[in-house]
Amino acid sequence: MQKFRLTSSFLLLSFIISSVFSPSIFADESEKKKKNEDDYYQMMKLFADTYEQIERNYVKDVDRRVLLEAAIRGMVKELDQYSNYISPKDLSRFNQVVEQEFGGIGIQVHIDEHNGRLTVMTPLPGTPAYKAGVRAGDIIDSIEGKSTKGFTLSQAIKTLKGRAGEKVSLAVIHKGTNKPIPLTITREIIHVATVLGDTYKKDDAWDYMINKKDKIGYIRLTHFSRHSAEELKAAIDDLVKQGMKGLVLDLRFNPGGLLSQATEISDMFIESGKIVSTKGRNSRNRKWEATKEGTYSDFPMAVLVNRYSASASEIVSACLQDHKRAMIVGERTWGKGSVQNVIELEEGDSALKLTTASYHRPSGKNIHRFPGSKDTDVWGVTPDKDYRLRLKDEELEQLGTYRRNRDILDHSAKLDDKFKDKQLELALKYIKTALSDESKPAQKSEAKKPAEKEAKPAKKAAGIEQVPQVKIIIGTT
Repeated sequence: MQKFRLTSSFLLLSFIISSVFSPSIFADESEKKKKNEDDYYQMMKLFADTYEQIERNYVKDVDRRVLLEAAIRGMVKELDQYSNYISPKDLSRFNQVVEQEFGGIGIQVHIDEHNGRLTVMTPLPGTPAYKAGVRAGDIIDSIEGKSTKGFTLSQAIKTLKGRAGEKVSLAVIHKGTNKPIPLTITREIIHVATVLGDTYKKDDAWDYMINKKDKIGYIRLTHFSRHSAEELKAAIDDLVKQGMKGLVLDLRFNPGGLLSQATEISDMFIESGKIVSTKGRNSRNRKWEATKEGTYSDFPMAVLVNRYSASASEIVSACLQDHKRAMIVGERTWGKGSVQNVIELEEGDSALKLTTASYHRPSGKNIHRFPGSKDTDVWGVTPDKDYRLRLKDEELEQLGTYRRNRDILDHSAKLDDKFKDKQLELALKYIKTALSDESKPAQKSEAKKPAEKEAKPAKKAAGIEQVPQVKIIIGTT
């Protein structure tokens, strides 16, 4: 056993040495570069020696994988708060958060604080659970014949999720009854919508027209996932058909997401000019420019932000503010101006989320809130003058509860009309003021001809390109 360990350590060290001392590296090197390579070798040797000593002499057997992952996490921890190593067991969950897709039955659940039972917050419209008759407020009494009493939330979610096409059996107790109803539901790929309205219509679709008299639309964007731009376009097209004259885009509590979606969504509202630019140490500087085709114009627009609007949310709000396309309403944003690449490791089994660049708003002003930054420093996106309204912590909590209750798909539930969303009211006030008696319905710039659409099927900001095995994200998670 000891001989095997020594051999494995020697192989590890041999691999490191052979990687560093290859002929291609040493060809025509300067003395300075040689010294750097020597230093690199000494550091790698230190790592290999330490690894060998732990494996050979530690009081107990150790898992090599655990040691290696701990070493990687230790390295990444020295970088910044947004870089991290994603292990094989965490990668699937990470991708689900970014893509907002997973295999399941389509319900949001929580542990009820009054009875301690696993309870359905709301079914998602059109999902297997919704079609099977699962309702908001149902107690999930059992899953696969096993009682859910004592289940943690993570246990429940893990049990309910699974591969699309697989069946899961559960028993639910509807509100006002005490008899469990057995159900067998086939899992599907669940696409979690990131574009939401204010309330549900009778057909269980979102109602995006918050003020039908003045024709003011209201759209919430919860994340910037793979389908967000597509969802947003569909919602706006629906509003345009209804004669929308003004729009409120709510980015409060939005932590960010995919850079490509942030640029594409920004491009929907401006016809030309810079959207955002990025600068990195070893990656080329890039900038994204807007194009006219497919732009939604000719209507006043307000963007709601708060202290939890971050990253991609800040790209969109900063872009629309700098181009004077929208009034920014609410409170100063989070302040995250860095871009992370998700780089595949181990042929895609694990990944490294690494900060590779900083991004800059069209005006060139800083967005990133560096450690030690003061309130008087320039960072984040500050709402426009006369439209700054910071909520107290208790008001923010009330807003969260108010929104969650309105997101529950239960037409029998009575909505709370006492709570007033002061930031939303301020945004609506701006839209009403901006609308003139002669205001026209919203319009969309003429789309490209069919032949051109074949070459470019969707409107994208100039400069976007696909990078194989690298996912560019700018969220706070």
